[in-house]
This record gives sequence, structure tokens and C-alpha cells, in this order.
Amino acid sequence: MKQSFIIFIALLLLPQTLVFAAEATKPQPNVVFIISDDQGARDYSFMQHPQIKTPHIDKLASQSLAFSNGFVPSSVCCPSLATIITGLYPHQHKVTSNDPPLPKAGKSNGDRGSTAELDAQWVALLDQVPTLPRLLSGAGYMSFQTGKWWQGDFKHGGFTHGMTQGNRHGDKGLTIGREGLQPIYDFIADSRKQQKPFFVWYAPMMPHTPHTPPDRLFKKYSALTDSPHIARYWAMCEWFDESCGELLGYLDREKLAENTIVIYVTDNGWIQSPSAAVFAPKNKTTPFDAGHRTPILVRWPAQVTPAKSNSLASSIDIMPTVLAALEIPVPPDLKGINLLDQKVVESRQYLFGEDYTIRAQMLNDPSANILWRWVTDGRWRLVLPRTYEAEGSLKIIPSDKYLIPALKATLQSAQPMLYDLEADPAEEKNIASSQPEIVAKLRAKLDAHWTPKSAAP
Repeated sequence: MKQSFIIFIALLLLPQTLVFAAEATKPQPNVVFIISDDQGARDYSFMQHPQIKTPHIDKLASQSLAFSNGFVPSSVCCPSLATIITGLYPHQHKVTSNDPPLPKAGKSNGDRGSTAELDAQWVALLDQVPTLPRLLSGAGYMSFQTGKWWQGDFKHGGFTHGMTQGNRHGDKGLTIGREGLQPIYDFIADSRKQQKPFFVWYAPMMPHTPHTPPDRLFKKYSALTDSPHIARYWAMCEWFDESCGELLGYLDREKLAENTIVIYVTDNGWIQSPSAAVFAPKNKTTPFDAGHRTPILVRWPAQVTPAKSNSLASSIDIMPTVLAALEIPVPPDLKGINLLDQKVVESRQYLFGEDYTIRAQMLNDPSANILWRWVTDGRWRLVLPRTYEAEGSLKIIPSDKYLIPALKATLQSAQPMLYDLEADPAEEKNIASSQPEIVAKLRAKLDAHWTPKSAAP
């Protein structure tokens, strides 16, 4: 009788036991980051651009939790990418600029030493903070860097594998996308052979200059605009979309898509000049909204319900979102949120950002490099130039070609800039003087978030 009872209980528990066993053997999710390079936030057909066609990213957006109100904290490539890989603001990871400071004449104490010394110290900054590849490595993942990468050898990011070996912004890694995706396919095949989950950093230099799209795409868009420069940029956006389609199609063919988290984001915004192969004002390298806007997409079939969200999202959220999904502890210094936690997302009220000199002035002092800080609640956007009253404040160097005269003037006057993004999305009218209460409220939030030493009262 006792034995029969035990068998009966065992039979009752068998389905649950099988479920537990299945869960225990379920493979860990793979992770793929797709990072566009210098692309406007509206320059996709799913974001209602009237000419640009991006069918593959459109499909990805339809399968994702899609944030149309996304931002990056800095409008320059290098610090923006460092934020994506660390989940930290530039003032935290200290990669504030595209390039390290120049040596200081007459200095021999190492503070502003040789170019080689400063370059080595600069690329090693990420050695001092947690990065997503390092945390994933501890969980058994293999990781692969391709495309844009500024911090020297890929190992500085904690990647187990990679293409970039040390030159400024990517060297061999920059062939990815423009010359096919075979290195990614080979890496994924290797990880599967070793029965390990994988993380892929796909950050091609696309649609980034040089704008050299296939002739078939250039001809297509030349018929839609009088500017060959705009036509080339639009064509680059579609060429980049085609490369995304190749990667996503590979995941489908290899039956990997179902258990792969795909994150899409761009490093910073872009407005194409109609008269030259350069960006127009008020986007990349500036404190304006267009330089920081990006859609952010999170796709994880069977785990994340596709939906459109107008809530505020930031690239600082990407790392904590992935870690939470993989049940890996989130480092305590991360200020981002889990984008898959709807209540937390909907309760967010503010996003912050910071923009710096293109070349750093000091290696380990973000306060010495800061040009602007900004905060937005979705409608109001406050931009604070660094102040000049404080001792030790930075003086703009004449060789900083990226600072157009109007931006130099904002720094020299140190006046706040407040914009109503609902009424003035192009940020044409600074209304700070007529809205002192809003300025004071937003500045208090911004100062509580981070106050540079030279900007302190």
C-alpha cells in the first residue's frame, strides 16, 4: 500500500518534474546588438520617412518592443559606443571624447605625457569598468566584436573574439557589412560547435561616411532628390538595412532567432547637408535633440510581446535590460532601467545627457572636457552650457573645427537653452528667459544627476 502511494505521488509530480528538467536544459539566449552609425532617428520607413526604404529594420521593429522616443546620452561616436558596452554615462566610464588629449609641452610627470602613453591610457579606460562582454563571459558566453570600436584591441572591451586590433575607430572591423558578414557567420558556427551561447556586436560603419552605396541604390534615390549628397545618404541607409536583413535572415535560417535577443540602436543622429558630403548643423557633435535621438528595438520571440512605446528610453538601458533578461546581476553603478519592466519604464520622468570636446582636454577628468549637459522630460528640453565663471573652466580651443560659431557663442554666454519639443521640435526658439520656473526645475534634476566640478555653484 505504501509503495503504491509513493508511485501515485510520483506520477502526479511527473509532468512538473519534466517541466523543471526542460527548463534546466533550455539553452541560454544568444544576444545580438545591431548598432547603426550616424543615422537620423526618422530615417527609416517605419519611422515615416517619406523616401528612405528600410524593409528589414521595419520588420524587426514590428517584431520588437519598439521605443520611438529613444536617446543616446552623447552625440559623438566613441563615448556613445562606450556607453552602450558599459551601461554607464560618459562621466562614469570617462571615455568622453573621440580622441585622447594631446601631450602637454614641458610635462614629464605622466599627466600629459607622450602621445603613445596617452593613447595607451585612453584605450585602457574600459579595462577599469564592467563591460557586457566581460559579464557574459562569466556566464559562459563567447562574444564577437565587429565594426566601429575605438578602444584599441577588442580585448579592452572584454570580447573573447573580434576584428579590431588597435587602430582608431575600427581598422579591420570596418569591413563588416560593406564587405559582407562572413566573419559573423564563422564566429556563430564556432560558438555552436563549442555549444556556447554567443554575443555579437554588429556596429558597421554604415550609413556613416564615406557614403559609397551601390550604384543601383544611388540611382534609385537620385530620382527622388536634386542633391546627390542626400541621395547617397538615403542610399546608404537602405544599404545598411540590406545588411541587417542578411544578418536577421541568417538567424532565421539557422533556427537561432527564437532564442536570440536582438537589440537595435544608433550611436548618434545625423542630418545630411544638401550641399556637401558632411552633416548639417544641429545634429552630430552638438547638444541639440537631433544628435541624440534614436529608435531602440528589443526583440526576443516568445518572451517579449511586440508593441510600440512612446516612453522615454536610453542607450544606458540596454545593458541592464540584457542582464536582467539573462538573470545576471546588474552592477550597482548602472543608472539605466530594464526596458522589459513596463511599470518601471512608465514611471520614468527624465532622461539625461552630456556632450564633450571632440578631443579630450584631460584624461581622467570629465569635468574638464564637458561642453553641455542636457535633460528632457519628453516635452521640455534644457541644455546647459558649461559655465565660465568657475575657476579652471575650459577655454574653447580655436582648432576645434566642429564647434560652429553659434555653438561657441552659447558656451561663452553660458546661458541656458530651453526648448518646447512639442511646439518646436527643430529647437529654433530658446524660451529659457520666459520660463524661469521650468528652467529651475529641470536644472535641479540635472545637477542632482551629475554636476561637473567646474559647473558647481
